[in-house]
Amino acid sequence: MFSSGELHRRGIFKVAGGFAAALGLSRTRSAEAQGAPRPAASESGVLPTRGEFVVRGGHVLTMDAGLGDLPGGDVHVRDGAIVAVGANLNAPNAESIDARDMIVMPGFVDTHWHLWCTALRLIIRADDPADGYFPTTLRVGRYCTPQDSYIGVRLGVAEALLSGITTVHNWSHNTLSPEHADAELQALKDIGVRARFSYGSGQGYAADKPMNLGDLARVQKQWTSVDGMLGIGACLRTPGLPGTRGSIPVELFRTEYDAVRKLGLQATIHCGPKGLIDLMGRNNLLGPDMLLVHPQGMTADELKMIGATRSPWSTAPVIEMSYSAVRNGTIQYSELDGMGVPVGLSIDASAATSADFFNVMRALMWSDWQRSGAPLRLKPRRLVELATIEGAKLLGLADKTGSLTPGKRADLVMIRTTDINMAPMQDPYYAMVFHGQPSNVDTVMIDGRVLVRGGKHTSLDVGKTVREAAESTRGIAERSKRA
Repeated sequence: MFSSGELHRRGIFKVAGGFAAALGLSRTRSAEAQGAPRPAASESGVLPTRGEFVVRGGHVLTMDAGLGDLPGGDVHVRDGAIVAVGANLNAPNAESIDARDMIVMPGFVDTHWHLWCTALRLIIRADDPADGYFPTTLRVGRYCTPQDSYIGVRLGVAEALLSGITTVHNWSHNTLSPEHADAELQALKDIGVRARFSYGSGQGYAADKPMNLGDLARVQKQWTSVDGMLGIGACLRTPGLPGTRGSIPVELFRTEYDAVRKLGLQATIHCGPKGLIDLMGRNNLLGPDMLLVHPQGMTADELKMIGATRSPWSTAPVIEMSYSAVRNGTIQYSELDGMGVPVGLSIDASAATSADFFNVMRALMWSDWQRSGAPLRLKPRRLVELATIEGAKLLGLADKTGSLTPGKRADLVMIRTTDINMAPMQDPYYAMVFHGQPSNVDTVMIDGRVLVRGGKHTSLDVGKTVREAAESTRGIAERSKRA
């Protein structure tokens, strides 16, 4: 078996046999006990090379307060960096990319996404008591092999790119082993997305045992990339609320949180249960290095704790309006915004919804509209800021992405405005928030590599990716039934 360092150096797996040798030999005890067949592995495509481009004539939304919007603007990219933004840029040696009748903007930044379980949408049935997201992931999660995790992450990111998402926060709450962590990181690297990988515990992990903090440190050392393409964090279980899914004792939580802080990493947890923020505040467990997810159900006193500690939030409005509103209450975006608390947007789980960031923006707008009775209190431009530069700030990546600022890395998307659902366009922000769909995304560039062109992947075999995802999930389901 290859070590994680060897996997990292190997980069792209060339053949199915090599992939199986590297990752497929390590599997959970449950899978080994069942003699589980190994799903067919994928041969990853070679990523496009970085070059020199000028994206010409688009309606450029820089999301940079100093640069503003440039109808009919150009973006000059060289070796993965943004060189200049302006009108009629002079770059005689650069390849010209025609962006007329398109919005040109930074890619969307997702701030919380369980990518490992994407392929499980084959067997998940919304919020069904028996076959919904939570009972299914808890039941079958332990039967995922490292290769299954690789395939799930790859499927989710493949969909993400077609939605214009260029940065993902892979919230891995099924890190069953070091090999599972390496598999998810390898998938992120192979597909070329900018990402944070937050190391967690496996589904059903014992509530009295600490997470694998030693391996978290190993992953940070071996996988953090100097170019900012891969970063590391930690997703922790909820502290101290008996009867709450995934809850652990407060002191165990503190042990894990302190260890994560010593590594200089940002921790993140799911919120929503009543009284959780009060518990964390009273135990000094809030702060800028604790990314909270799902801003729902907080009391006035709890909101004051959040404002005082500047604890950042990720909101997944599509999921929060559908799955968790009944349990946890409405989305408290306006309260957080009023206190100046950092907020970003997220998909949450594409096993339960689609990777549609346009719909994420719409859902937050609808939620705020419904709560306030004030149409468009939350403006489309602000929603696009939350989807780009604010998400980058939340993940500590605003020096690299989130805006089309010279010196930052070239993570940008081009969105067609002549498609039937978008045309005719006057205001690009209104067009995207009210009418935009992933099908309007024409081109996606990450770190100067064109990964989507004409709405199609440039280096990924989508048909093969889908077939392997279906085979992977059928294998997981079969092994769980035999257990």
